[in-house]
Amino acid sequence: MKKYLPTFIAGFGAAVLSIVPGIKSFSCCLIVPAAAILALILDQRVNKNFERIAASKAVVFGLMTGLFATFFITALDILITFITKSNDFIEALPQSESLIRELNFGPMAEESLKLLKQMAKQIQKSGFSPLYLFILFISNFITNTIFGMIGGLIGMGLLNKRRTEE
Repeated sequence: MKKYLPTFIAGFGAAVLSIVPGIKSFSCCLIVPAAAILALILDQRVNKNFERIAASKAVVFGLMTGLFATFFITALDILITFITKSNDFIEALPQSESLIRELNFGPMAEESLKLLKQMAKQIQKSGFSPLYLFILFISNFITNTIFGMIGGLIGMGLLNKRRTEE
């Protein structure tokens, strides 16, 4: 675990920034990659190892940072949803419903809308929906791990370039 402590710290930092309104829309494409770069920098500083970073290490650090960010973002979002019994999903549901109806996808769209409304009712009633948790975790996992790995590779390029310039 000590080996991945920088990814844990950077993932937690990314999660905290990712729940701030206004900043949260930049979570996947800016905050998580920056957190992966930060994890690589922290690893170099903690271990006092400033050798070239291998691509495999950069990808693993990005993946782990994205994974930790996913866990923390999901946990914080679920906690806030539980307390407030509302979230962005509840706020956007009416617009989503009208868009789905305009696109006229047929019976499958109606079933999807029923499921979304059921999820919204569960959140408004108890502050929790297992389906919402599952969907939130999966979507965060996919985006954060992909952008984390991209950030790890960018960080590798930046840190290795800085190493060769010294």
